[in-house]
Amino acid sequence: METTAKVVSSNCLLVSEYSESNPTQLSAMELGIQNFGCTHYRRRCKIRAPCCDEVFDCRHCHNEAKNSEEVDVVDRHDVPRHEIKKVICSLCDTEQDVQQYCINCGVCMGKYFCDICKFFDDDTSKNQYHCEECGICRTGGKDNFFHCKKCGCCYSKVMEKGHRCVEGAMHHNCPVCFEYLFDTVREISVLPCAHTIHLDCVKEMEKHHRYSCPVCSKSICDMSSLWKKLDKVVALTPMPETLKNKMVWILCNDCGVKSHVQFHIVAHKCLSCNSYNTRQIQGAPATPGSSRVTEMVI
Repeated sequence: METTAKVVSSNCLLVSEYSESNPTQLSAMELGIQNFGCTHYRRRCKIRAPCCDEVFDCRHCHNEAKNSEEVDVVDRHDVPRHEIKKVICSLCDTEQDVQQYCINCGVCMGKYFCDICKFFDDDTSKNQYHCEECGICRTGGKDNFFHCKKCGCCYSKVMEKGHRCVEGAMHHNCPVCFEYLFDTVREISVLPCAHTIHLDCVKEMEKHHRYSCPVCSKSICDMSSLWKKLDKVVALTPMPETLKNKMVWILCNDCGVKSHVQFHIVAHKCLSCNSYNTRQIQGAPATPGSSRVTEMVI
């Protein structure tokens, strides 16, 4: 029997084992693999939650059960993943301290194992790794990501040279579904304004023709073709005589410039960047001696 081990980090191990003398014999690494786990992970153990002393397939199973609508609001909680002390082998039901191999039957309870996060996973195609700065395990391969200390999270190396830093970029809830982004298992999109949001939430917004950031209202994609169409619509929609000379102040959500433009029922165009992603404000731009400008959205 030959065993090879790849150290993913100082606390994470990715192990493979095989038998050259009898390749058909199931090793501790392969026994029961992919036959156990839940909708979140394939693994050969369950966890005992230290917060409520109950057994669950994984922390997500615990969090979904303990934060459901059937649970009283005061009793809802998440499992403190780093405080998990006990796991139960799925093959022999032996409860034991957190470790990669069962002390009773010897089965590997997870091909990928992190002693810090108390995390097991048999599906190593995710290229899991532990980020010491984030303090949690992530997927996608350590060589493909970098940790931004100001943003406080990992980003793809594609963004390393040009990304805009936002302090604590993922340490908040998704502005659409309100799930905490930092340790979400769903794919995250970084918008041009540098705010973060679930990718599927962005796609849901687009289905409802919402193309501005829910946080800062800046456009989330190139809208120039739509602005040209709006130019034609505005030109073909004359205002009545009573409104032809009406002027209003607008604030552009994209460039932040205030403009004094002719009122139009369809939309108002920014005189600086030609964007129609604007809102009407009341009063002229603030001067050094003036008070705040009251905003109203139309």
